[in-house]
Amino acid sequence: MISVAMIGHGAIGGWVARQFDDDDTVKISHVLCRPGRESAAEEVIRGAGAITHTDQLDEKVDYVVECAGHAALINHGPEILLRGIDLGIVSTGAFADELVSSQLMAAASQAGSHIDLLSGAIGALDALSAAKQGGLATVQYIGRKPPVGWIGSVAEEVIDLDNVENPTVHFAGNARDAARKYPKNANVAASVALAGIGLDKTEVTLIADPKITKNQHEVRAEGRFGDFTFMIEGNTLPNNPKTSALTAMAVVKAIRNRASTIRL
Repeated sequence: MISVAMIGHGAIGGWVARQFDDDDTVKISHVLCRPGRESAAEEVIRGAGAITHTDQLDEKVDYVVECAGHAALINHGPEILLRGIDLGIVSTGAFADELVSSQLMAAASQAGSHIDLLSGAIGALDALSAAKQGGLATVQYIGRKPPVGWIGSVAEEVIDLDNVENPTVHFAGNARDAARKYPKNANVAASVALAGIGLDKTEVTLIADPKITKNQHEVRAEGRFGDFTFMIEGNTLPNNPKTSALTAMAVVKAIRNRASTIRL
């Protein structure tokens, strides 16, 4: 049995933890939360001990998964990696900040630990990263959400989300700028970029589309391998309409891979 600690106890963390209630290969042993939130964290992540600092992690913890946002990753990620514990990351958009990226990679290199960039709400990253080995010419990511899906983001400063009648582009640029401007919305763009040709070369278009009801993620790539187009319409978690169900499922897969003899 492997011991896993979780950073965060929100919609993703709660859903993930429940998948291991009857699993004899994985134990969610700890949940890292903000001071004062210990009781709430233990209520959501049943059977786990709430901690507020990485120093409280048990030496037997085999893996940590982050599903709490950029700030939590920045605050705790380097220290976890320095303890020699591998870290799975949902908030890949944090890598758009070169200082954060260098701190995480330096900590992992120093301690011999590893960073897993979890696929989150998108698929086809395995094909994209394989194609990268032969050489990629272009990679495009197009993200479409209903206008309500962009509330609380910088899109509100660009277009009137309450009165969008047709699909409207509110961002066109590279993945680094997308991740910086949309820290809660552009983890997918960052994941595509990190799997492919990088944050500065990956083209990103973000669209508010009143004609759709589900978030749509599309990846287009060309290279020596040929070309492909991948698109997914993602459902959200039942208790959080802003959270992709596939993101939570990707975390479960990453944890199960750690406990499996055969990994895919």
